Amino acid sequence: MISIIVPTYNERENLEELFERIARALEGREFEIIVVDDDSPDKTWKKAEELAKKYPVKVIRRTNKRGLSSAVIRGFKEANSEILVVMDADLQHPPEVIPKLIEAIEEGVDVAIASRYVKGGKVENWYWWRKLISKGAIMIGRVALPRIRNIKDPVSGFFALRRKVIEDVELNPVGFKILLEILIKGKYERVAEVPFIFGIRKAGESKLTRRQVFNYLKHLYRLMRWEGEIDRLVKFSIVGLSGILVNEGVLLIFVEFLGWDKRLAVLPAIELSILNNFIWNDLWTFRDLRRKPLYLRLFNFHLAALAGAVVQGLIYLILLYVGIHYLIANLIAIGFSFIVRFLFNRNITWD
Repeated sequence: MISIIVPTYNERENLEELFERIARALEGREFEIIVVDDDSPDKTWKKAEELAKKYPVKVIRRTNKRGLSSAVIRGFKEANSEILVVMDADLQHPPEVIPKLIEAIEEGVDVAIASRYVKGGKVENWYWWRKLISKGAIMIGRVALPRIRNIKDPVSGFFALRRKVIEDVELNPVGFKILLEILIKGKYERVAEVPFIFGIRKAGESKLTRRQVFNYLKHLYRLMRWEGEIDRLVKFSIVGLSGILVNEGVLLIFVEFLGWDKRLAVLPAIELSILNNFIWNDLWTFRDLRRKPLYLRLFNFHLAALAGAVVQGLIYLILLYVGIHYLIANLIAIGFSFIVRFLFNRNITWD
């Protein structure tokens, strides 16, 4: 038995072709289609009920709640099988790919993702800005959430999974990206990505809005908190502030008490502040991630500091060139440097 969960809103014109293609793709298999409709003005739910006379369709009409992710979660609760498939109704997710997802699950994978960004997959007829938003969202997600770093399309809306992946897991996503929530909170070991071609919408309108972009960033923030990455960022910031104090204090001592030249005294000040930051980050911020040898962590930490300095210098010069006040330019450059150093250390030094 395979349960196919299809969240809908104003997708009436696509349903008949969708159900027919699903039935052809799964010929010889037992399956159910669970349509979770958010009380569509075009009466998608009513069309699905009519088609239920011909296809194994269960219709859930929600009148008091909306949202793709919550609709998928409702579908999970209503499903009868141990293998769950999630897909859109707009025919951009070709039903012919479902058997490949099921095959991956039957071969031992816990989550099978229909991916646009592995070899063999692609997106058809998107404007450049849509591609930029999609790739940018994925890049930000993979950097912010290390658990999904090796997954090419963690925001796909077309995937299959074993029920055990979400059993007793509290899912509370914001926006459209339910898969992202599952990949962070779910109980799984193996993930596979199956290439597919993201096609052209046959009818209806795209649901992408500015609000959805905002919700995605909000979702990332919540998952980072859940994973402890926000706490880690705060700790890294506190350590960085201590490094500033060490830097200033050492510079003062070397110049005023040891009589060093100001141009030379800055060198031990920088190095001792780097060592201070490394020690505290190693003992506190990234303590749970210490897998590499100490010498390698220390070397990489120096590389992170160098990368941050280069980025800071470049951003500062660019902003000066375009006319930004030097103090404001420096603050912005420091912000970029901070982000670069944190990400370098989180993903390379201590991982």
